[in-house]
Amino acid sequence: MRQRLLGHSGTAVSDFALGTMTFGAESDEATSHQILDAYAAAGGTLIDTADVYSAGESERIVGRWLAANPDAADRMIVATKGRFPMGEGPNDVGLSRRHLRRALAASLERLGVDHVDLYQFHAWDPLTPVEETLRFADDAIRAGDIAYYGWSNLTGWQLAEIVHTARAMGVPQPVTLQPQYNLLARELEFEVVPAAERYDVGLLPWGPLAGGWLTGKYAKDARPSGATRLGENPNRGMEAYDRKAGSDRTWAVLDALTAVAAEVDASPAQVALAWLVDRPAVTSVILGARTVEQLEANMAAASVALNAHQRARLDAASAVHAPDYPYGELGLEQRSRSLGGGR
Repeated sequence: MRQRLLGHSGTAVSDFALGTMTFGAESDEATSHQILDAYAAAGGTLIDTADVYSAGESERIVGRWLAANPDAADRMIVATKGRFPMGEGPNDVGLSRRHLRRALAASLERLGVDHVDLYQFHAWDPLTPVEETLRFADDAIRAGDIAYYGWSNLTGWQLAEIVHTARAMGVPQPVTLQPQYNLLARELEFEVVPAAERYDVGLLPWGPLAGGWLTGKYAKDARPSGATRLGENPNRGMEAYDRKAGSDRTWAVLDALTAVAAEVDASPAQVALAWLVDRPAVTSVILGARTVEQLEANMAAASVALNAHQRARLDAASAVHAPDYPYGELGLEQRSRSLGGGR
């Protein structure tokens, strides 16, 4: 795997990260440890977890692997998250100083470490002042509990607000942002990607295969069945079958993806990952897997090379329709300027 800087920090990470949301839920501990072994053997260095993944069990599984593999653990950049409910009380959720102090302490205990490299706030909190959350991050960095912090699931204006507030306060700004990003979810290119480029914030895309859609396993004329996420629950979240299948764009993307995959002798999933990992502002793409075989197949995307024509074909098929203003052609014209002057 290639190495890239973690946003505007000086820390290097592999360009494919290991997501551990399946640990303790879809993957038992033995399988989870095998997945971690395979990831480390392939040169991966960024492990991403969260306190809410399997109600803390994902962190415990990762922590026990780190303890049992000290040499590999020493090479790993460990990232976790806090924000979502870990209890029933009104202060057991959010980005308040009170909740985050307890959430971070509990994550460190479950992971069995004295600090994490990257602590991420799992989503925007409309009830907590940004200044309060940023002061907590600064204090945690000064205390040595975290090295850097990032955020997840922000809009462009929220990222800009956070960065400028951090600068005004004289505290470190976030180094990363975790958004949903894939060939079927490109809307963040309107605002989030330009903001990330502007502020040198590295993107860590989650859901790079759109919940399995970009593996090519779903058909237009047959609802999913069997031991797949949509086979078990066709109405599951953002990847729900009816939500995606009703769009002609979905099938245009899958047709282009299948065609390019045949040209480069790779799977559709590998092509989708190869397309994403080299998008602007992307630092590392988060790979989730239920089995070692799934992980190894996805990591093979590191060796897939797409030429300019193939990338353009995927770009065209997955392009998101933009209204004339402010994101479409007329809006772009309003925001441009010729160095030579004139109209």
